[in-house]
Amino acid sequence: MNLLNKFVVATLPAVPRPIVRYFANRYIAGEEVVDAFHVVNRLNAKGMTATLDVLGEDIHEREEALGARDNIIEVLKSISQERIESNVSIKLTQLGLKLDKNFCLDNARMIVSTAHALENFVRIDMEDSTCTEDTLRIYGRLGKEFDNVGIVLQAYLRRTEEDAKALIRDGFKNFRLCKGIYVEPEAIAYKKKDEINGNFIRVLKLMLQNKTYVGIATHDDALIDAASRMIAEMHLERSQYEFQMLLGVRSELRAEVLRAGHRLRVYVPFGKHWYQYSLRRFKENPQVAAYVFKALFDRHHSKLNTHPGKNHKGDGNG
Repeated sequence: MNLLNKFVVATLPAVPRPIVRYFANRYIAGEEVVDAFHVVNRLNAKGMTATLDVLGEDIHEREEALGARDNIIEVLKSISQERIESNVSIKLTQLGLKLDKNFCLDNARMIVSTAHALENFVRIDMEDSTCTEDTLRIYGRLGKEFDNVGIVLQAYLRRTEEDAKALIRDGFKNFRLCKGIYVEPEAIAYKKKDEINGNFIRVLKLMLQNKTYVGIATHDDALIDAASRMIAEMHLERSQYEFQMLLGVRSELRAEVLRAGHRLRVYVPFGKHWYQYSLRRFKENPQVAAYVFKALFDRHHSKLNTHPGKNHKGDGNG
């Protein structure tokens, strides 16, 4: 990331929220479930499935966690009623992980149980490294009780290959593999792109060779090409894997993946907690963040021209 991009990313919190929201609309479906369903219906019509993420994480009040749990359960019921092609993704800190691990497990179990009854699926997102052990532990508990729950592993963590081996040994067979977005120390995370990509390919090969189902979550052309070659060499069926991408990111690449005959799922976030999620997306894509600043300065310039000061009264327009 160059110095200008670093500056843009660092100063994003100072940008007025309406400006951030305007550009965030490409990354989020809206604030209400009806907004998300409109997006998913459009994706379904183009041959894509979805995973819905009710935004919100790092909750520190029990009532908030219970509200988030109930909201996700209602989303699952609405998916069934509306017959849209989507599952859900959840974050355990939204369900009280940092309050009480057993409380969080109970909340997650209610969601997975509801999804099971509705013949749907729940993906447990991986968060920053302070949550890794607890997330894997809770997934291990739920994965032994239900067959409709999967986990996310992050290729930039040095531990991920060993985590994948351990999970596979224990019989767990459903993964999303992504690069990872949280800022972690070099001692536990790869920092260079070629190191992260190399680990992604190693872990993906391990997963596919062991007949697990993998959501290959990337927008990186090199990784998509490597995964496609691997899939062809292993003679995998479409039912054994899928590609996954974020809403608002590289729609032309999504189309290419579909044309190549692969299944594709789009991660569709929505909800009132859109702001922090949007800032993370901008940090990943400083070019879009730069558009935010351009709009801010254009807006300021427009105001100056629209509302001239007293020194402009004699300009012949009065």
